[in-house]
Order: sequence, then structure tokens, then C-alpha cells
Amino acid sequence: MFDPRIEKHLITDQGEHVVDEVRKHWTATVSAVLELFGGIVVLLLSFFVPAQAWWVPALLGAAVTGHAIWRYFEQHTDRFVITNMRVFRVHGILSQRIATMPLARILDISVYKPVVGRVFGYGHFVFESAAQEQGLREIRYVGDPDERGLTIQRVIQQAGLRGAAGRAEQFGGAHIVAPPTPAPAAAASVTAADAAHDDNPTAPVPDVRPATNPSGWDWLADAQRREDERLAQLRGEPTPAPAPFDPDRTNTAPIQLPR
Repeated sequence: MFDPRIEKHLITDQGEHVVDEVRKHWTATVSAVLELFGGIVVLLLSFFVPAQAWWVPALLGAAVTGHAIWRYFEQHTDRFVITNMRVFRVHGILSQRIATMPLARILDISVYKPVVGRVFGYGHFVFESAAQEQGLREIRYVGDPDERGLTIQRVIQQAGLRGAAGRAEQFGGAHIVAPPTPAPAAAASVTAADAAHDDNPTAPVPDVRPATNPSGWDWLADAQRREDERLAQLRGEPTPAPAPFDPDRTNTAPIQLPR
């Protein structure tokens, strides 16, 4: 009942693990401890009152003591967890509440340290995120807030780098590099006599260049054209005649394959 059981809330099949589990600073339970001490004092008064009225301080002391114990365990079960994917908060004794927020939605983190907090080493986190109405707006009584804030910043940066690496793995781990711009071919003139004595008549002529620069996406345009023709046939519309083959526009330049 008094253990939040953080492990059962982790997405273990996706590799989520706890980076830091933040418990409430001990100063968060000071008021509950003082209330508990006051309740015990009231309970002891039942031994010094008349026998006919012993139940009044006993009942009042039991109520104060029970409320103090409830407040203490309420602070004890309030946990703020930082993982490699998100931050979430678990709190509650009988009825439990869970508030979670992915790291990508954290826009800003403000750390407020009052004078007493600077003396005893605690502070309050204020999260600025895309959704303001959630249970992670403010996390109070965080011990060593500066180091915890740096931990969250490190996890956010590592998650961004891991995301870029994961996208690269989708392409077989290869780096995606833009194709180099082809250097302009040197102009050369070929005479009829040189062509007649050429040992390799099928070699490409140096001054023959394609009319347009191939973009590498010609297949996509062909697929779109075939799809349009198919839709036209289904609708009963006349299919446009294909463009006549023009040998002068054929690119006979050698293909540079990657090694």
C-alpha cells in the first residue's frame, strides 16, 4: 500500500529504464511530524483529565495522529521518476494517480529555491510544456534541484541523439549523403576521321550530353503517369498517347555506380 512500485509502470519491452527516482525532501514531512507529535500530546492528556471526560482528548488525539500519519505516507509515496523516454509522477495511497509527459514535450524547466530551500538543499520544479493542465506542472520539495535539473537536460539531449541514430538504422546503418554535383564535362570535338578509326565504336561520344539533368526521381514520374492512365481507363476517358521516342534525348553517358 505504501510502495508506489515504479517498476510496473516502465515500458520494459521498449527498453525504458529509470535514470533517477526523486523522493520528497525530508523537509516536506516536517509539518506532518509536528502534527503527529501534537496528536500524541493530546492523547497523553486523556490520563490527566477527569475519568468522565477521558474520551474527549483521546478521540481528538487519535484523529490528529491519524491525519498526521496519513500526511506522512502521502509524502512518502509521492515519487517523481526520470527515465530515458519520459518523466512521470506517481502519488496516492489508496487511490493512485499517475501523470506522465514525454521528454519531447518539455519546453522549459524552472527551478525555484526559497531561502529555506537554499539552506537545507531543496527546491521546486516548474515544467513548461505543450499541455499545461497536467499533474507535472509543479514538483515540490526536490532534493538537490540543480543536479536533478542537469540530469533531465542530459536525458533530453541523449534522447534526441538516440532518435537520430534510430532513424539512421532504418536505412541499414548507412549515412545518408547528398549525391555529389557532377563536374562539367570538358568540351571536345570529334571529327569524322577520328570516329572512323575508333577502336570502340560503342563508346559514348564525349560531346553528347542529355537534354535534361536526371534527378533520380524519373521512376516516380513514370509511376504517376501509369497511375493516371489506369484511372482514365477506369473512368472511360480517352488515354493520351505516349510521347514518341526521341533517340536524340537518350542519355548514353556511362552510369557511375557507387563502389
